[in-house]
Amino acid sequence: MKPIELSKEVKQDLLNSLKEFFARERDEQLSDFQAAAMLDFVLAAAGPHIYNQAIADAHALMADKLDDLYGLEKRPR
Repeated sequence: MKPIELSKEVKQDLLNSLKEFFARERDEQLSDFQAAAMLDFVLAAAGPHIYNQAIADAHALMADKLDDLYGLEKRPR
């Protein structure tokens, strides 16, 4: 699986969120480098699992919608 690519704005928002979380929950100040390393780790470790769950959810939704097609069948007389 290719690495998850984030826009500059999204990446910065996530880095800020990580830094705020560590400051609030752990009373720890992360540098930009530390936050970026943490984000890279989380994306690499959790990304494939999140992606696979999204695929499974999309598959279930599409299967449900395909089943709805049978409701459009015309019954021969």
